[in-house]
Amino acid sequence: MGKNPFSFRRPSIRRRRPKSTTSPQSPPPPPTIEAASSSSHPHPSTDNLIGGGGVGAPGKGKKKAYGARLWMRFDTSGVSELVEFDKSMIIKRASIPARDLRILGPVFSHSSTILAREKAMVVNLEFIKALVTAEEVLILDPLQQEVLQFVDQLRLQLPHRSAYKTRGAGTGDVNDSETHVSTGGQWLPVPEAMEGLQCELPFEFQVLEIALEVVCLFLDKSVAELERDAYPVLDELARNVSTKNLEHVRSLKSNLTRLLARVQKVRDEIEHLLDDNEDMANLYLTRKWIKNQQSEALSGAAASNSITTILPRIPRLGSNRSGSMVSSSHNLDDNDVEDLEMLLEAYFMQLDGTRNKILSVSICVHHAESMHIHFHAP
Repeated sequence: MGKNPFSFRRPSIRRRRPKSTTSPQSPPPPPTIEAASSSSHPHPSTDNLIGGGGVGAPGKGKKKAYGARLWMRFDTSGVSELVEFDKSMIIKRASIPARDLRILGPVFSHSSTILAREKAMVVNLEFIKALVTAEEVLILDPLQQEVLQFVDQLRLQLPHRSAYKTRGAGTGDVNDSETHVSTGGQWLPVPEAMEGLQCELPFEFQVLEIALEVVCLFLDKSVAELERDAYPVLDELARNVSTKNLEHVRSLKSNLTRLLARVQKVRDEIEHLLDDNEDMANLYLTRKWIKNQQSEALSGAAASNSITTILPRIPRLGSNRSGSMVSSSHNLDDNDVEDLEMLLEAYFMQLDGTRNKILSVSICVHHAESMHIHFHAP
């Protein structure tokens, strides 16, 4: 027992000795510390790059900002980058209330919402969750398989439209050079109502149009696949009434109901906008941006030629994209919603046709069930 205290003290003395011995040998450790600190410099810079909008490994950004999520940012010319933003950064960047982010959450995964805010448009269409401003679009979870279709179309179409307007801007009057039928190219044909659209759409409506193209194509393909599977099932039930065939019909009926609900949600949201001119006017983000620039120019240059300084400042939004809106006071009329109305009307008709296909298949299923009940009634 008496040896134990000494045995405990000896190790403690040994522990102290290395400290006292390392103190005179302090020159070797500092180089290792300096090397570690110098090697750690690149990591904060890459984290700042990711968090601030750079492209890179998104996993490092999560260490920097807790709760950050992956977004993809597109500017007006179609240049994209992967970024990581937390809720506070998104709220500040898009100038939206915090409750709007819940619309883009998993609770509303199959909802359809198009909301207008002062500086942004909140878009939730099926799998597309995006925040659109007059100068950029932010897409949530851009690496998901379904969302990649939307990302690919933005990459294809935005540079093309921007290049078209840039070429046209150098030939003749601005109003003539920026005339373009914005139907999203030949990727997805839409009803003939879009052929009457003779005014170039602002950036926010170009993004909205591409989103509607992708969603309508997805729903139309889903209906086509369901039609392809439905009629053989109904024919089999007509030839042979069995438990297995009846289960197939019930499964088909459930799939039809779910798909009809999804199509109906998108259709109803578009119809809601078409029924309210004020809601459509609030979606004109570029128009509001231009008016804000005019107000700032007038208030900032009240002492001298304020009128002449307005137009040089406004084209900054886009020598590439806002020409006709800047040059024409008619386009700055808050009550002018004709362009958006024609755009929404075209895709409303597209969705209405998709809905009618589903209803047609549903009628066939109902007829098959009725025949089965009639022939097997006691």
